[in-house]
Amino acid sequence: MPNRSADELFQLIKTLEKGEKRNFKLYVGRNAPSDDLKIITLFDAIDKSDTYDEDSILRKNPSIQKQQLSNLKAHLYRQILSSLRLIRNEQSIDMQLHEQLDYARILYNKGLYHQSLKLLQKIKELARSYNQITFWVQALFFEKKIETLHITRSFDHRAEELAQEVNELNDRLAMVGKLSNLALQLYGWYIKMGHVRDEHDVVAVKEFFQKEMPANAASYQGFYEKLYLFQSHAWYGFILQDFLGYYKNCQRWVDLFDKEPQMIKAEPQHFIKGMHNLLIAHFMLRNDKKFDLELKRFEEFYESKEGTATMNNHVQGFVYLYLAKLNKHFLDGTFSGGLVLVPEIEQKLKEFELQLDRHRTLVFYYKIACLYFGVGDYDNAINYLNRIIHWKADLRSDLQCYARLLHLIAHFENGNDTILESQVRSVYRFMSKMQNLSVVENEIFAFLRGSFSMGRKELKAAFEQLYAKLKKIEANPMESRSFMYLDILSWLESKIRNVPVQEVIAEHFKARAKHDATAYN
Repeated sequence: MPNRSADELFQLIKTLEKGEKRNFKLYVGRNAPSDDLKIITLFDAIDKSDTYDEDSILRKNPSIQKQQLSNLKAHLYRQILSSLRLIRNEQSIDMQLHEQLDYARILYNKGLYHQSLKLLQKIKELARSYNQITFWVQALFFEKKIETLHITRSFDHRAEELAQEVNELNDRLAMVGKLSNLALQLYGWYIKMGHVRDEHDVVAVKEFFQKEMPANAASYQGFYEKLYLFQSHAWYGFILQDFLGYYKNCQRWVDLFDKEPQMIKAEPQHFIKGMHNLLIAHFMLRNDKKFDLELKRFEEFYESKEGTATMNNHVQGFVYLYLAKLNKHFLDGTFSGGLVLVPEIEQKLKEFELQLDRHRTLVFYYKIACLYFGVGDYDNAINYLNRIIHWKADLRSDLQCYARLLHLIAHFENGNDTILESQVRSVYRFMSKMQNLSVVENEIFAFLRGSFSMGRKELKAAFEQLYAKLKKIEANPMESRSFMYLDILSWLESKIRNVPVQEVIAEHFKARAKHDATAYN
């Protein structure tokens, strides 16, 4: 069966832009032997295909024999990468430094030691200005090699200075390694499990963080040491639902790039991720005005030269910008306006299918489902929730659980009583197995079970009773996760008052804005 995502060559070709395709053909055609003519044929065949199907390619291109295909594919893959390297190096500090190190080695191999050393000094300056410690170390080791093997008549004490510089950089690299490991492990915990579910999770995360955080980490002043330190604290706060601590460290994360703006070019992905997390922090804390300011700034970056410099920047920028745009509609209760974005998001999800990970796609589906639920379109909400539910539950167990819970409530709204009773039991078992049942979820299940035999008046009283119970525990840190994924209180208020959910949330937004204006004045 053809598989759109299984073949690596197919994936690479499908990411190429028009200019890159044209450059590849010019690159290959400069001295084209017969094998290169065949790889152009293969390139065109794959480029025109919607899926990778070897049988179809061989049938339509008889000049390519089956026994040649494996070698031709490998050759084509290398040639594409070589052509891309020629047109992309000015956009990447990493690639520029790699290229300069290659030139230094060429000069050295020609016996031009002083020219090589001169170039290595320039490499170190460039590496220093962009905080590229690993390239800095490579240049130093190469410099040590030249000084050790040849008489260069360098100035006095050069050996001691080189040794000291290497020791300092090795110490910094060790700290960067420890902090980046911690940040990665905490992020991995969140991707797999979501936020803490109970006191056992809280204790486990705190013990891990205290054990792995280097005691002297805060004393290091390098860009990457501070970047990974702030990231570690940000993930730690986010997992524990300490959103104020999360916000403070996300702000420090972004502030690093404001202090050293050249690092946006060197590390655009870290800048994009920092902006995303800062926007999430403002969203969680309902900082409406600050959210709007940062959203505007992020949109300007997305449309800038830096934001569109690479496919990676473009894809990640799309993901985080449009998640923020959806969150904007959740903040101010304009769910209908949020639905206007859905066709564009769907088109982009299809366009970036090869680059997007499932986690991001699931988050989009859940947020779109919430928009439809908020405007009372429960059928479409159920359709999007089904996309999550029918996906293998191997990551974001929390999202899987709340998708099922919202799915239940949407069926309740649609009056699908025939399937609701069995669904309640099924979802309860699933959430219990995933250890995702808190007081909030248990109260919701109890309400849904009891609703089957209630009349209209009884049902309204039950809504009021459930609202009163949940309102009392809203401030409990161990229960906040439920309210974060599912705005159950706004839904209950909408049922009690018999108005749409988005109207309730819009009123809350206006009340916050009025309060902020009064406090400011």
